[in-house]
Parts: sequence; structure tokens; C-alpha cells
Amino acid sequence: QTFEKLLIANRGEIACRVIKTCKKMGIKTVAIHSDVDANAVHVKMADEAVCVGPAPTSKSYLNMDAIMEVIRKTRAQAVSLNVSICCSFLSSLSLQASEGVTFIGPDTHAIQAMGDKIESKLLAKNAKVNTIPGFDGVVKDADEAVRIAREIGYPVMIKASAGGGGKGMRIAWDDEETREGFRFSSQEAASSFGDDRLLIEKFIDNPRHIEIQVLADKHGNALWLNERECSIQRRNQKVVEEAPSTFLDPETRRAMGEQAVALAKAVKYSSAGTVEFLVDSSKNFYFLEMNTRLQVEHPVTECITGLDLVQEMIRVAKGYPLRHRQADIPINGWAVECRVYAEDPYKSFGLPSIGKLSQYQEPLHVPSVRVDSGIQQGSDISIYYDPMISKLITYGSNRAEALKRMEEALDNYVIRGVAHNISLLREVIIHPRFVQGDISTKFLPEVYPDGFKGHKLTDLERRQLLATAASLYVAEQLRSQRFLGTPRIPIAKSKRSSWELSVHLGDGIYPVAVSKHGSSFSVEVDGMKLNVTSEWNLASPLLSVTIDGTQRTIQRISRNASGETSIQFLGTVYKLQILTKVAAELSKYMPEKAAEDTSSILRSPMPGTVVAVSVKPGDMVSEGQEICVIEAMKMQNSMIAAKTGKV
Repeated sequence: QTFEKLLIANRGEIACRVIKTCKKMGIKTVAIHSDVDANAVHVKMADEAVCVGPAPTSKSYLNMDAIMEVIRKTRAQAVSLNVSICCSFLSSLSLQASEGVTFIGPDTHAIQAMGDKIESKLLAKNAKVNTIPGFDGVVKDADEAVRIAREIGYPVMIKASAGGGGKGMRIAWDDEETREGFRFSSQEAASSFGDDRLLIEKFIDNPRHIEIQVLADKHGNALWLNERECSIQRRNQKVVEEAPSTFLDPETRRAMGEQAVALAKAVKYSSAGTVEFLVDSSKNFYFLEMNTRLQVEHPVTECITGLDLVQEMIRVAKGYPLRHRQADIPINGWAVECRVYAEDPYKSFGLPSIGKLSQYQEPLHVPSVRVDSGIQQGSDISIYYDPMISKLITYGSNRAEALKRMEEALDNYVIRGVAHNISLLREVIIHPRFVQGDISTKFLPEVYPDGFKGHKLTDLERRQLLATAASLYVAEQLRSQRFLGTPRIPIAKSKRSSWELSVHLGDGIYPVAVSKHGSSFSVEVDGMKLNVTSEWNLASPLLSVTIDGTQRTIQRISRNASGETSIQFLGTVYKLQILTKVAAELSKYMPEKAAEDTSSILRSPMPGTVVAVSVKPGDMVSEGQEICVIEAMKMQNSMIAAKTGKV
């Protein structure tokens, strides 16, 4: 016996995740939503749904008064929160507790203590947990920030006291970057958490980010549920996570687990929570922060332990003791999670993209795949919320098996209408350094120092792509000649069986000869023959193609009448132009459209809100000078002048 009705004060995939467990436990659910989320998946899944305000989170999902009114109106017995919780809300919850409403999560004291990075660091020190050297107080202004940074020694990390999710965090390597970091971090912190207090600590260069999942009840019992490796990050946000970590030995794992449990007990923690550590190359580990909520990456822990963490949180909130002992917690197999974002990975490893999902198909037909998402075909990805599309999780008896399934799942994931980061995710999981477990939080900038450019084709892969594209072109030509259901007399009796084509890919133009044999094509590229077979179902977004015995899953993203086509091959989308030999010879007479000169224009690389303009008409600006600040999906981005000139 737990609760009859539970209100979920959240949105997206995590709200859907809570609803799934509630259904399993026979608990009715109430969803809240902003006006733009009226048709969201979590709203449709819940038993009841109430609008709490307009799109901005501060006016809807963080609108405390409106949420409290919904709790009273729907008579929810419990409330599940997974958002940046303000202290005002916590006091409201304390009020609600007297009315018999239970909060699914730790008590207000633990949230306040751990939600404040300054207080949590002092508590961790007292609980004998290893901590990073730094300044434990609140930084008053930019001048004080510079003074403290010089005392600690560069590089330093400036971060929001109430922060999380990479918001309000900046690394500074000198005085100028400290001043700029202080300004942006305090602005981001104020807009994301309603609290602009900052702290400064030593930045540990090239560490791993490894966290311990803890679970505690109201009876003084606490467990650590092994670790999660979260080192693959961009802009301090995790991209790929796995459990267990390739790096930890049993002794280090136990030491980290025992310190995490000691901290949980020190703050009388009761629920699921995560203690995050930075681990250096010598396996020294330092407390980073404690997240008093269910983390985005919790599914990998569920996969290797067999526990439903949401169910455990609900049981603990009702007052039941934990059902397991530390010795019962296994590491069964290996799990990997990729965060699929609506982002363009070719710009700073991921600038947000908005739009409507015109086509969406999750790879659930691949074995041992789990997808936690809060969207569906037709959903809008807007500027107001996090650009996450889903969490893609694969499981295997060992790491190699889990990674192989992830590769297959990414190839079989159909997302159209917005830019997405599948090409980056696929490249990360097949990279030799990642496969060997040689990773750190610097992995992306080290592996791609000039930015991510997509998959680099080997000669064999290039031939496979050219042969597949040419076969696809011919299959389409043959389909367009067929008239189904009409007894038309064909004008041309002769059946064509060979084609001479010219395929433009990247900087090269390749002559390709195609001949048809039944349902397969023999394709000659670079003087080498390849055999390409498929069912050639051109209406399907996914095409399984076999090239000389090698199976590949490809997606044709687009095509037009001038022979231009985009094909997703090995995760990356390649643009090709396929023409007949005659058309290719004539194409050199076609005029080329001149590229627009944009050097004297400042164009935002993403949609967002202009929060500050640093210049006015008539000002002289130099190259690299800040012109304005754009806030998109809770992150602030400085827009700079590309050249010296007058505004």
C-alpha cells in the first residue's frame, strides 16, 4: 500500500518515466503542463492534467503557487519533483506535509544542504569525504573572484552555488576569463535557479567524472548501488554514460561507495540520490556535489542492478524500510546510455536546434534497447526547454556487446525535422580511445581539437556509400517506370539493365557503372566491383543494405529532382549528387549560385532570447568584441563581431 494519487511536477522524459512506474504500482497520476505543452506525451499518459501557466519555466513548472493550488484541487497525496527546486517551494511543501501530502524525495533539510554547493562542501568535509581545494564562501563580485582565483591558482572553476546540469559553470585560465565567467555564471544562475551566488574552486585538469548512486530510507539504512562513468561531456553536460566504469577497481569502488553513504547519513538523506566525484589518473577521488533527485542517467544503474529506482523512491517516501542489503546489490552485465539531443553537433559539439519532429521512430526492434523519451512524431522542440529528445540505453552481458547494440540502435533511430547529435554519439562509441576506456572529461576537445566534422570515410566505406547511393538511384528510376493497376502498353519494349552514372561526393566526382541482376545490383567503383542487395522498400525510412556480405542500415534523408540526395551512412549524413553521364557532362554549363557575404552581419547560430545588447548604432567595434548575449535553452552565449567595423 503506497499512495492513491501522485502529482508529477515535471515534464518530458522524466515525467513519463515516473508515470510508467506509477501505472505498474496502481497509482493514479496528475501531470502539470505549460500552455505550449498541452499535447505533450506526459500529459497524454497521466490520468489527469492541469495547465499551470505560460511557456517559460519560471511561470509554469516553477510556479509554486499554481502547483500548490493543483495539489489541493486534485487531492494528490504525494508530489514528485525533479526540477530545480526553490527554497520557497520547500517551505510550501513543509506546509503541505501538515495537510497529509508526501514529497517523493529527501526531506527539505537534505535538499537545502546538498542543493547549496557551498554548504554541501562543508558538510562533506565534516563527514570525512575527500573535497576539492577552493574558496568555501560566497564570491561577492568580479574583483573578489579574481583575487580568490589568484590565491587558489589557475585554472579555476566558477560555478553557481544552487546549480546543476552544467548551468552557471565556467572554467577560467586567467583574470579576464574570471571576470567574464563571473558575469555569465551569475546571470545564468539567476535565470535558471533564481539564485546568483557563486563559488570558486581549483579546476582539476583532465579528470574522470564518476558518480555513485545511493539509496536511503527513513530508518537509517543506506546503500550504494555502484557507479556510473559520466566523463564524456560537452559544456559540463554529460553526453554518454555507462555502468559500471572501466576504470574503477573493487577497492576504489567500495571506498567511493562508503564515502557517498557516509555523506547521505550525515544529512539524514532518505530517497535515491547521486554523489558525484572527480577522479584523477591515480584514482584519487574528490567530492563534486550531491544531486538530491533522480538523475537523467539512472537507467544504466537500473539495468545492471535490476532495481526500479522510482519504485524504491515511492516506497521510501511512504515510510517502508529498504528491501535490500549492500551484499544483495549486483553488477550484472554492462549498460550504456546516449543522450540524444536536438542539437547540431558540428557547431561547438552541439548548438540547440528547434522545430517539429516530422518523422520519429525509436529503435525498439533492436534487442536489449530501452528508450526513455517524452516526445513523439509531431512534437515540437522549442526554445523554452532542454533540447533532449530521448535517452537511448543498451544492455549487454559485457561492454563490447552493449556498445555493439548501441551502434545498431543509433543506425536504426529515425529523427527528422530537427538537427540531432546521433552522428557524434556514434563516432564516440566506436572511437578506439573510448573502446579501450581511455577517457576523461576532456575527451571531446582532445579527440576533435578542430571541432566535430562527422565520420571520416575509409576508401572501402567510400566505395560502399557510392555503390549504395547509385543502386538506390537506379532502384528509384525502375520504380518510377512501373504503372501499378493500369493495363498500359509500354512504349519502349527493351528493358534496360545497365546504367552509367556520375556521383559527386565531397570534393570528388566518381564514375559509377551499375548493372542489375534480379533484386541485386553489381556496381563498379574505382575499377572494383561491389554486389549490393536489399529489398529496396523505398517508402521505408530505414533501408537494410548488404554490400559484399557486409550489412549496413542506411537512411535516405532527402532527395530532389536535380539528383541531389542526402544519405545517413555510419551515423553521418552525406550529401551526394547522382547524375547520368550525359547530365553530368551538361551540368558544367549550369550557372552556380554565388555564396552570400555574411562577414558584416552578426547572425545568431541558434534561436533564443536576446538578454543583453552591448553596443549601439554608430559604435566602432573590433574583431572578437561582444555585441550581444543570446539565451537559448537555459544557456547564455556571447555573440562576437567577426571583423572590425561600425555598427
